[in-house]
Amino acid sequence: MRIQVLAALILFVAAPVAAQQPKGRVVEEIIARVNNEIITISDFQRAEVSLDEEARQDCHNCSPEQLKTVLAEKRKNLVRDMIDQSLLVQRAKDMGISVETEVIKRLDQIRQQNNIPSMEELEKKVTESGITFEEFKNNMRNSLLTQEVIRREVGARINIDRAEVQKYYDEHKNEFQRPAQVYVREIFVSTDGKKESEIPDLEKKAQTLRKRVESGEDFSELAKRFSDGSTAKSGGELGVFERGQLSKDLEDVVFKLNRGQMTDVIRTKTGFLVLRVDQRFEPGLQPLEKVENEVMNRIYSQKMEPALRGYLKELRRDSYVILKPGYVDSAAGESAPIEEVSPAAPGEAKSKKTKRGFLGLGHKKSGG
Repeated sequence: MRIQVLAALILFVAAPVAAQQPKGRVVEEIIARVNNEIITISDFQRAEVSLDEEARQDCHNCSPEQLKTVLAEKRKNLVRDMIDQSLLVQRAKDMGISVETEVIKRLDQIRQQNNIPSMEELEKKVTESGITFEEFKNNMRNSLLTQEVIRREVGARINIDRAEVQKYYDEHKNEFQRPAQVYVREIFVSTDGKKESEIPDLEKKAQTLRKRVESGEDFSELAKRFSDGSTAKSGGELGVFERGQLSKDLEDVVFKLNRGQMTDVIRTKTGFLVLRVDQRFEPGLQPLEKVENEVMNRIYSQKMEPALRGYLKELRRDSYVILKPGYVDSAAGESAPIEEVSPAAPGEAKSKKTKRGFLGLGHKKSGG
């Protein structure tokens, strides 16, 4: 993890979706307007770079042909997704949602996960990547606002009853036939690059974190804040393992644990490790009570996409969304294109002012 992870985070967060034009900024090509916000060609290009990097990380074992297909699918919806996020951020502001506390918390998590000593040093590293720290924070803020609106306005309205869960389980029983498995989380304290004199303190840190979990603190929260592993941002989530997928030493320890139990602090070549078993699966068909959360998550995911698209369609219907020719909004029929307008003659400027769009681009009111 460390600096590579920070670079990836900067790449992801630094891809702005839409922004109000700052004073004194050089005017550049505008490809879309979403109410009072604009999306510029630079915004689009940064989002495209971020999207490509994300696709390569998600598809690191793909063939070149598979990667090409994944990239094409993601790029097809890029303008749509940028417009969608702009609408969601504006909706969050209308709802009075604030995520400032979470922004500060996330910044501190990034700092800790990358072993950066201070927030000033984090700001310096972000700035060295080519964006300002304010841009970095603003795009992190927009991402959090988007998530919160979706949670409140869409996710909270998705209801899953017991009958649906039972029906899905009954119809997909073959998918719940499992070998013996364990679902594992980790807290990792790295010794990589450390002096020998520092090792005892690092081992003590791992022991202290383990004791804090035993005292009732949340394992995943401690992992987010203090783990040096690449899994820190997901609360130490390593995933599900069958026998033969872990090293023999770890497997012998982990498969003896019951749900909720932890290993002792384990010394590895690169640090100190604490593992916890969050779930155990005995071989064979898993009973519903073991996989109920998984079933509910699957049903929730199936319902979320159409529910979110319906919600976004409502937002578009009540909004001013225009798009420059040559760019494709895959939410077809939900926005009106920008109409190119010739520069007005001196005597026409005043009479045409109310009919011309932002910075000389004509517009239509969508949904009206």
